[in-house]
Amino acid sequence: MQFDTMPNLLKKRVFLTPDRTAIYFNEETITFKELYEKSLQTAGKLQGLGVKKDQFVGVLLKNHLDTVVILFALQLLGVKAVILNNRLTTKELIWQVNDARAASLILDNDFEQIKKEVTIPAVTKDQLFAATSVTPEIQEEINLNDVCTVMYTSGTTGNPKGVLHTYGNHWWSAVGSALNLGYTDSDRWLCSVPLFHISGYSILMKSVIYGMPVILHENFDAKRAINDIKNKHVTIMSVVGTMLYRLVEALELEGCQLPKHFRCALLGGGPAPLPLLEACKAKEVPVFQSYGMTETASQIVTLAPEYSIIKLGSAGKPLFPSQLEIILEDGRMASPREAGEIVVKGPNVTSGYLYRPDATQVNFNDGWFHTGDIGYLDGEGFLYVLDRRSDLIISGGENIYPAEIESVLLAHPDVADAGVTGFDDETWGQVPAAFIVRKKNAHITEVELKQFCLENLAKYKVPKSFYFTDKLPRNASKKLLRRKLSELVQEGRIHK
Repeated sequence: MQFDTMPNLLKKRVFLTPDRTAIYFNEETITFKELYEKSLQTAGKLQGLGVKKDQFVGVLLKNHLDTVVILFALQLLGVKAVILNNRLTTKELIWQVNDARAASLILDNDFEQIKKEVTIPAVTKDQLFAATSVTPEIQEEINLNDVCTVMYTSGTTGNPKGVLHTYGNHWWSAVGSALNLGYTDSDRWLCSVPLFHISGYSILMKSVIYGMPVILHENFDAKRAINDIKNKHVTIMSVVGTMLYRLVEALELEGCQLPKHFRCALLGGGPAPLPLLEACKAKEVPVFQSYGMTETASQIVTLAPEYSIIKLGSAGKPLFPSQLEIILEDGRMASPREAGEIVVKGPNVTSGYLYRPDATQVNFNDGWFHTGDIGYLDGEGFLYVLDRRSDLIISGGENIYPAEIESVLLAHPDVADAGVTGFDDETWGQVPAAFIVRKKNAHITEVELKQFCLENLAKYKVPKSFYFTDKLPRNASKKLLRRKLSELVQEGRIHK
């Protein structure tokens, strides 16, 4: 007999260890019992407002204790949370809400303006907490195949796609992480990455599954992170390259090191430059590189602790429940150190994309997910990631897809052609740069294009520089050769 059901995760955790601390937020602490009681009450308010099991409900919230309560309230009701990136523009958010066919939307108070723009019922968190509560119909069990969350991720072409995360995806992600990093009763995880990212949400799931406290920050501040690592006995912290860079910089300025109880900085969000890893080694900051994406419910490959120095630069090996292969263009499996596409398989990998059977079919083959990322395995099976979807720009841990920016630029009446690529940046890792072909007799400027982009894109996606040229490099099939764009600058054949 196959068992696909489990007790409701938060209810089970409360039964096991009700008095353990669940969340530290600013100067407030909350136990698992208190988290359950607040979530239960909020579930009653949501149900009173018409929220029902199996609905898709948009969630546009910041890192806050209230957000944790609302997310678990939705789990208690069996509602599928469509978790939205609060850095997006109103136009982008409305597109995702409509694409998900969300029944309603829960907003942070600061986003009340968006209520006027959407055509579905929307409620701020203050309005939610002030609502009348009814006795909620709680899901005593969860089915591991049921969708828990949806997070949107852009493809290299076309519109963003909603990645489906089942309870099983989240469960096996937590199990795989524990088997790799190990887990002790003294572990405490610092979360200063956004809860709307899979890296942040996965920490909440680990908290309930492990019975582990989470130290939640509204955003990343290196000095505050160091203080909490010391004073709140943080043992693990999730970071992207820019955060790690600032952490090392702050340690150097203060002339101190992290305490011995700090076990690791779990690094995701793209390959880290070797000089950064060497700087971490010099400051004795234990960094465990990892590889993952929204589709794999956070990390799927991580460097085990004992290899963190001798395999510096590697993302490691697949987590225990997962598999990885490198496939060449002709479908053959790559030899050691031969670069090819990274394909992965495992119970933490998404079953597909919301309402996108075509994209699901394209990206999956016999259970294997084709990431589009390029890497190789060394002779011992350690993964080295060379590129992320070849054209992908990773800026401060955020994925930026050139095609999305190009489509906005091409919508401008004075732009004949546009190409976008990433340039290296010391602070952000990479930043987008745009290459523009003006229409005949047009005199569009960088300032005007930047303003146009700001009206249609999240700020972090807006190109940091604009270059004007007579034509863009394309192949015989007229496909834009983005990798050659930077060469135009290096060869002096282009101007700003």
